Amino acid sequence: MAMGRRSKADQEALFLSALDLPRSPGHLFYERLNRLLADSGFDEFAEQQCRRFYAEGVGRPSLPPGTYFRLQLIGYFEGIGSERGIAWRCADSLALRTFLGFALDQHTPDHSTISKTRRLLDLETHEAVFAWVLERLADHGLVKGETVSVDATTLEADAAMRSIQRRDDGRSYREYLDHLAQASGVETPRHADRKRVDRKRKKTTSNEDWEHPHDPDARITRLKDGRTRMGYKAEHAVDLDSGAVVAATVQPGDRGDTTSIYETMSEMSDQLARLERAGHAVKEDGLTEVVADKGYHKGELLEDLAQLEVKSYIAEPKRRRRKWKGKEGQQRATYANRRRLQTRRGRHRMRQRAELTERSFAHAFDTGGLRRVTVRGMENVRKRAQLQVAGFNLGLLMRKLIGVGKPRCLQGVAQALSSSARGAVSAASTHMATVGASLDAMLEWRSTWSARCAA
Repeated sequence: MAMGRRSKADQEALFLSALDLPRSPGHLFYERLNRLLADSGFDEFAEQQCRRFYAEGVGRPSLPPGTYFRLQLIGYFEGIGSERGIAWRCADSLALRTFLGFALDQHTPDHSTISKTRRLLDLETHEAVFAWVLERLADHGLVKGETVSVDATTLEADAAMRSIQRRDDGRSYREYLDHLAQASGVETPRHADRKRVDRKRKKTTSNEDWEHPHDPDARITRLKDGRTRMGYKAEHAVDLDSGAVVAATVQPGDRGDTTSIYETMSEMSDQLARLERAGHAVKEDGLTEVVADKGYHKGELLEDLAQLEVKSYIAEPKRRRRKWKGKEGQQRATYANRRRLQTRRGRHRMRQRAELTERSFAHAFDTGGLRRVTVRGMENVRKRAQLQVAGFNLGLLMRKLIGVGKPRCLQGVAQALSSSARGAVSAASTHMATVGASLDAMLEWRSTWSARCAA
């Protein structure tokens, strides 16, 4: 066979036939997802929700709402956190062009169009899309709303710590260290002097004193890996019967767990009430159990849950003996929670919490590409997080319908099927060889016996 060489054409053809254009066989996952969205009327729903943001017959043609939300879902399924990366991936992939509905002679949206559309649509519209996806899960029985696990994680903001400034006078961190060094007797501070002053100063960096000039909503917080960065706090309420995220909120990064849970529980109650009004088999007061880790253990919270007749399974940290004078209600709720944790059901619920709730964070933020957000402002981060979790819920639904929840999972399925086929062929060959050897042995024994009888 002759070796081919790469052609070096000086000029491309002036005209190109449509039959000569490359064609994509498509992707099974995206084809099935597009069919699901079309059968459920997603584009009509999105256009109805976004109609008030567009003017009739004025301006250039805009990005259709259904296409915009598909672009954000691609960010989750492909693990791309930035809108610039989403735009490049869609322009490069023929399968994603088919999923978005763009022909080869059409330009896919650039990152500025995606970001402008995100800023145009308000937060309530993104929350409505999340609620629509949750209704589709309820249609297939994936939302019960009886036992819910609540947990939170941190998201790194698009803001550098070295750019923070004082809230009172607007001085940068370097100017602040220079002032401290000069006050200690150093007239011209150098880098080593700043490090020494920073190490010896008494108070740590506080959100009450510092802010980021380009992202005031970000807070100084400690990430999961121990680093101190500007960040946000994402909190999920997960249905332990199916793993679906019933409510997802984004809050300031320095807000405590026992404070942020109230907003998440309120959002979860609204979602369940919306599903009940839509005729699904969930009730607003159907919540019976709440599971959480030790960061949520507080007497006031346990008492509030007991008053709502909700059983709590909240891990209890090691503390010194408490005095319950005047707090009898908190005492009863704390002791009841302690007894439930020691039961078999309590241990089972805690194992489920560690598995399902952490899985939602791993898929939505780690492999989903949003552990470090690329947008600024609480509202923009909430928009991205809502659609990211909506993609995670769609992945659960796709896993029930076709067996996989992400497009790249099909690679593993094909490999597993190929391995299974090879294993079946190998087993069949081994079995046939064994049967053949048994027949040969039987024939040899029969001929030997016949010879002995003849003698």
